[in-house]
Amino acid sequence: MKHKLLLLYAWFVRTLMYFFPDIPFIMRIRGYLYNLGMPTPAKNLQVSATAIIKNLENCFFNDDVYLAPFVVVNAIDKITLEKQVMIGFSSVLVSGNHSAVNGSFRFGDSIKSPIVVGLGAWVGANCTLTAGSLLPTGSLLAANSVISKVQVREFAIYGGVPAKCIGSVKS
Repeated sequence: MKHKLLLLYAWFVRTLMYFFPDIPFIMRIRGYLYNLGMPTPAKNLQVSATAIIKNLENCFFNDDVYLAPFVVVNAIDKITLEKQVMIGFSSVLVSGNHSAVNGSFRFGDSIKSPIVVGLGAWVGANCTLTAGSLLPTGSLLAANSVISKVQVREFAIYGGVPAKCIGSVKS
């Protein structure tokens, strides 16, 4: 029952705040409202009007997180965004995968696995993070990349399909 109420609440927040502009003050209000349904409170959570967040009870967002326009977060299992994480335009985070039954994915059960995006990481535009993926601290996921497993090298640049380390972040 709680799950259904939180789905309805997330829909209500999105509908209520959809026509307000994406300026930092309004995005913080949106983030605050979404945060009320999440297990842990976060300061300065900024959510764009067109972002979609499903299953708030599995979203563990920390302080100073930014979700750009058209981001989709489907937290079938736990999704953790550490402090100072930025998720770029049209990126998708889904913590569940389909399984095949009798050669078809249509009726297979979901395979759930958490997603973690480390402190200060940046996910570029049009990226996909699938179940069981980890983007380490201070790392960058290049635009149009897919990360589907645990990456271990911190302060690295990952890119491609599937994402591989292609460089290091220089500060």
